[in-house]
Amino acid sequence: MTEAVLGIDVGTSSVKVIAVNRNGEVIQTVSEPLKIIQHQSGFNEQCPNDWFEATQNCIKQLLKTHEMRHIDVKGLSLSGQMHSLVILDHAHQPIRDAILWNDTRSTIQCEQIKKELGEYVLSNPVLEGFTLTKLLWIKDNEPHNWEKIKVFLLPKDYVRFKLTGKINMEYSDASSTLLLNPKEKAWSKEIGGRFGLRDIYPDLVASHDFVGYVDTSIANDLGFNNDVAVFAGGGDNACGALGAGITQVDETLCSIGTSGVILACENSQDAVYKQNIHYFNHAMDQMSYVMGVTLAAGDSLHWLRNKVLSDLSFEQIIDLASQSPLGSRGLLFTPYLSGERTPHGDASIRGSFIGLSMLHNNSDIARSVIEGITFSLYESIKYLRESGKDIRHIVSIGGGAKSDFWLQLQADTFDAKISRLKYEEGPCMGAAILAVYGLGWYNNFEKIIQKFICYEKSFVPHQQYHQLYMKYFEVYEGVYRQTQPLTQRLLKLSEGSK
Repeated sequence: MTEAVLGIDVGTSSVKVIAVNRNGEVIQTVSEPLKIIQHQSGFNEQCPNDWFEATQNCIKQLLKTHEMRHIDVKGLSLSGQMHSLVILDHAHQPIRDAILWNDTRSTIQCEQIKKELGEYVLSNPVLEGFTLTKLLWIKDNEPHNWEKIKVFLLPKDYVRFKLTGKINMEYSDASSTLLLNPKEKAWSKEIGGRFGLRDIYPDLVASHDFVGYVDTSIANDLGFNNDVAVFAGGGDNACGALGAGITQVDETLCSIGTSGVILACENSQDAVYKQNIHYFNHAMDQMSYVMGVTLAAGDSLHWLRNKVLSDLSFEQIIDLASQSPLGSRGLLFTPYLSGERTPHGDASIRGSFIGLSMLHNNSDIARSVIEGITFSLYESIKYLRESGKDIRHIVSIGGGAKSDFWLQLQADTFDAKISRLKYEEGPCMGAAILAVYGLGWYNNFEKIIQKFICYEKSFVPHQQYHQLYMKYFEVYEGVYRQTQPLTQRLLKLSEGSK
């Protein structure tokens, strides 16, 4: 029988499961969509049990496929959306729906942390997305729930707990909470104590650590025919980087999903970054990474499709965009539909079109959205380069990597060679690699990367286009400064009219 592992990604818009054999070949892929609960503007939640139910459904569907008939699943690992808060009571039941990474309700708690500890905590900016701010929001606004908390987890940790009955968190996800000391790889209970956190911390493990087997009753229900080893896994960005072969210093990833990420590997524990650049542990020992985040990257494209061009597919929208000239005939879009992280760290800024006229058509609107997303990501590249990172080659994954047009646009904007993977499974592949390493099929990550990762196509920048994009980018940078005070006034007016 052929042996395989499963890589599971607990995302924001869906759960995805892939089966991968010893040679890094993807045998089968299954996904199931997820719903986001939005009680009001800025509030984004999901039911934790929806993640587990979707995971179960995906595994069952996958194991029933023709391709999996003679496959022996030996192990699995998980990746998941980072920062999102799950709180469990003493019976290990969710106390409330999870507060997601893109939830922006905790501005007051951010200001409280900044007043106490400064703008940066444990090498990271204090932003609404991070887990500590959500815990403090619960403490301030839901004291009845606060008193019930036995332990807090992140999404993939909850799904792993449901599979194994074991509660823990690994370092890459823990480093995104504002509560993990990245140098000591230990919870900073001193920081937690400053804000009244009890001992609600899960035990810490490495991403490749074996944490248990799939519970027997669950394994039987899912259709596994033997013991399946479960390995801790990693945050989606760490796993996305690992699954793209981004494992060495200065190797760089561009990932466009719901959010957008520019990520570069780092092995210095003393590096200092500002401009709302994040600094987290990688899924591999002794390696970290820095990244900038665009909150609504792919989400901006989803908005365009759902609200403006609803009769078109994403592929048709990108094809439409390619029919507009560079610069979208003087139309600029800022992708601040959910606020922005890097470089502004502003939860209340909102998006805009600048330069719209009677001459503009749907092609120009579509291209301006794609260019605006790319300009936002370039801001992170610009700041990382100014901080000393040598960014010349970028591996692109996610929605933006499916289009030659958008990849060339990235190359011309970023002034870097852009490569697309032959097999692009994102964080799922990184999770699968962690299971492969945990099972001991290969004795180091380098050998796995060499076997599993290869490029399909690369795009080199055209300097004349890069120079043109930089002229538009200069205007783009000014849009935030000019619209920020106007947006504040608009938000106050709209809140007053409710």
